[in-house]
Amino acid sequence: MNEKEASMLLGHCAAFDNRKPSAAAATAWAAALHDVPLDGDARAAVAAYYSTPPKDPSDRLWILPHHVRTLRSKIRSARLENFQYTPIGDETPLEYLARYRGQVQAIASGRVAAPTGRPALEGGPSAGFMRQLEARGWQGNRTVPGTDEESLADTVRRAGPLGVECPACSAQIGHPCKTGRATAKFPLGKPMPKPHAARLREVSGEPQPSAEQRAAEEQRVREASARALARLQAEENIPDAVIVEEAS
Repeated sequence: MNEKEASMLLGHCAAFDNRKPSAAAATAWAAALHDVPLDGDARAAVAAYYSTPPKDPSDRLWILPHHVRTLRSKIRSARLENFQYTPIGDETPLEYLARYRGQVQAIASGRVAAPTGRPALEGGPSAGFMRQLEARGWQGNRTVPGTDEESLADTVRRAGPLGVECPACSAQIGHPCKTGRATAKFPLGKPMPKPHAARLREVSGEPQPSAEQRAAEEQRVREASARALARLQAEENIPDAVIVEEAS
């Protein structure tokens, strides 16, 4: 863009912001936009700038050369969204580069209509590939979860013991098991480094003990604790040894 063309672009800007173009402004804009031609895209960039309201309604829009450059580039790039290179047979690398650049320039400038259809892959996976997927547990297309919570639960559910709710302490999916003792730091119970045995049985599919079995196990633990306590008390009550001196 030379000074004359920059002056014409400034006149186009003045129609929006009522600026007073000058020779000095034309010289400055020509220097800033020396590699940008005065074309329909440059004028469209000015219109796009003034068609977008400012973030602060009290601010006054005032276009600068870098706005023209950036918005013009966006306008031209939008035409290339669905571009797909059309090759020819047996072309050399130099021929490919020349044809590729020519097609890009033709579509970006608007001389050739931009593609409207997005290229799509055709065909399906091979039978061998499908067999490999099925061997790894693939069961066909799954229904996409409706919420993030459902998607997260489905992901965590396959991650070991934390993928199920703990039957012993009711720890939710994704949360560690906790002890029954509340502390100031952990009012709901201190997290355990390892999950409860019931949770491990649940995730592995093992049957949970019945109420009678749990009661018998609790009774066994109580009896073992009582025996250990009695043994400690007996050891504490051992009398000191009495030293008997033999008569001389």
